[in-house]
Amino acid sequence: MLNFEFQNPWILLLLLILPFFIFREIRKTSQKKASLKLPSLKAFGGAKSSLTTYKPLLFLLRIIAMSLCIVALARPRYVDVTTKIKSDEGVDILLTVDTSLSMLARDLKPDRLTALKEVAKDFSLGRKTDRVGLVEYSGEALTRVPLTTDRDVLTQEIEMLHSGSLADGTAIGIGLATAVNHLKNSKAKSKVVILITDGVESVNPSGDLMYLSPRQAADIARDKGIKVYTIGIGSNRMAPMPVGYDMLGDYVFEMRPVQIDEKLLTEVADKTGGLYFRATNNESLKKIYNEIDKLEKTEINEVKYYNYTELFARFLLPAFIILVLEAILRRTLFKELI
Repeated sequence: MLNFEFQNPWILLLLLILPFFIFREIRKTSQKKASLKLPSLKAFGGAKSSLTTYKPLLFLLRIIAMSLCIVALARPRYVDVTTKIKSDEGVDILLTVDTSLSMLARDLKPDRLTALKEVAKDFSLGRKTDRVGLVEYSGEALTRVPLTTDRDVLTQEIEMLHSGSLADGTAIGIGLATAVNHLKNSKAKSKVVILITDGVESVNPSGDLMYLSPRQAADIARDKGIKVYTIGIGSNRMAPMPVGYDMLGDYVFEMRPVQIDEKLLTEVADKTGGLYFRATNNESLKKIYNEIDKLEKTEINEVKYYNYTELFARFLLPAFIILVLEAILRRTLFKELI
């Protein structure tokens, strides 16, 4: 980060003295003009008379030189500040987000998923020294972003989350298992899953050998030392839910009861040493993420490096040239007028 500053800014106060010298010179010149005029031969010295007109130029050059010298003494410089963050206690975090159709319900503004994306992006940007990843799930699960410190990629993928990209349903167990599988070999001091859902487990496990229930996934997380924070998102009673499409292809909303398996989410969190939260509106959702941010705090050592580029020579050199020019003119061209 490049900034401009003066090392000794108080020296610039000397510039306030210059108007005094200018006033004194003007007063001195006016007094000379007001003096009694006597007959002389100066009328015949046309060249010398024109030089008299330009004599104030000497004073102007001196004032400019003095101004430049004062600025140079104040030590103008550019400061390049480089900040490096060191941390020996990083946290690996996987945001595990439910993108089922019900996440478009409008009990949060403008809807649950959009509200969640804004809060999740802010949370991710605040974890400066941690690796954060993203898992999306509905009827199936997908790792959108592996653990990374690249916040641009992460926030871009969070913004691109939308309902309908995966099979329909709410497979909480599969979503959690996918996150746990990604974190199990992590060497971080702390491994965390933040699991968000707005419903209940709704995947039929019959005949699916790959299916893991939320409780089974929680057992694996506990054994691998992974802490799970669960968030149930949705109002307490009824909410405008998407139930189909109209002729134009837009969602049709109807008031439906909000069903969140809080018992299951609490059990999953307790089993792994985490906590369960309920977000009923935008503000409570933001507070929950802030609370998790405080609970999983990383010790940060911030080191700043300062690189100075001195600029005083850019003012001192012109001041020297002007003073030399003024001295030469004073002792040659304007010599007879002084």
